[in-house]
Amino acid sequence: MTTPVNPTASNWNLPNALTALRILMVPLFIWLLWLGGTYGETNMSMRWWAVAVFILAMITDWLDGSIARSRNLITSFGKIADPIADKLLTGAAFVLLSMLGELWWWVTIVILVREWGITVMRLFIIKYGVMAASKGGKLKTVLQTVALVLMLLPLASLGAWALWPGWLVMAAVVIVTVVTGMDYVIKAMQLRRDYFTSQNK
Repeated sequence: MTTPVNPTASNWNLPNALTALRILMVPLFIWLLWLGGTYGETNMSMRWWAVAVFILAMITDWLDGSIARSRNLITSFGKIADPIADKLLTGAAFVLLSMLGELWWWVTIVILVREWGITVMRLFIIKYGVMAASKGGKLKTVLQTVALVLMLLPLASLGAWALWPGWLVMAAVVIVTVVTGMDYVIKAMQLRRDYFTSQNK
């Protein structure tokens, strides 16, 4: 069940400010990660800064939702901007890792098609009803965060074994991402069918 929007809450509040800050952190993260280069290059300080920015941005994601719910500051802007900010940040991480040759492109493509595809589907299906975030979807978000942090860390110098945890979690991410994506499509079809059934009664 989704938390309703508070019509009296102003868009100028702390949760929305944190969401906006997260969006502004995306280009900084991209710049730092690109300067950090691939594993084995000398500019590792930039890589560590990129990891720090990514983790800080994900912390703001947790904070804005927690504050918005506890203080009843949920707004229409926040409900739209928050998932967009998340997908911009994680999407940038996936694409940059692939550009740096550290993540297969097919993994990035599968994940991004699912992420943005479900987002667009939600916009189209909203006239039939609201699709609440599933437990699988929340698990997917946690796994994505863990996998990206592990893969962003410059651990190759420790040996190939240090990269295995990131690869294993990323494999779980792909599986959960595809399964939950299919689940959302089925739920959307059911929601649409239930809507027309109720209209014809």
